[in-house]
Amino acid sequence: MHTDRRRMEMLKEIQEYAFTALELNLYLDTHPGDNRALEQFNQVSGELTRKVEKYEECYGPLLNYGYSGGSGSHWRWVEEPWPWEM
Repeated sequence: MHTDRRRMEMLKEIQEYAFTALELNLYLDTHPGDNRALEQFNQVSGELTRKVEKYEECYGPLLNYGYSGGSGSHWRWVEEPWPWEM
């Protein structure tokens, strides 16, 4: 299966931001008063959202269950390889 280089780079960036957001989330569960960590979490979460939106503009939905907006006039989820197929 052919996958373009930019697509793989975008997926890698999304994975990196998702990992960082998860780690900060776990840290904040035990350190809820750490304002610096909260600021970092908000920044990383915002950037993650932007990266997912950009990916979906180029390649279609990355997330299902309504997290990727409407499907328009057809079901796009099955049109492209799923993330784990690449």
